[in-house]
Amino acid sequence: MGKTTVFVDDALINRALRITNLKTKREVIEAGLRELLRKKNQELLRRELGSFDLDLTLRELKKRRAED
Repeated sequence: MGKTTVFVDDALINRALRITNLKTKREVIEAGLRELLRKKNQELLRRELGSFDLDLTLRELKKRRAED
């Protein structure tokens, strides 16, 4: 793990600390980076898979989920 110096808006960090109950600025930054990567990976996956028609009713979908 390397050491990196960044300038981050103090108000932004403090708000994130308050609402997440994380203990350190480092935890907040790492959590933010993880979330950014998670969202981008989802976006890339959606783009790769594209869209398709399942042709299922809500009732049929619930039935299939219950069977699993």
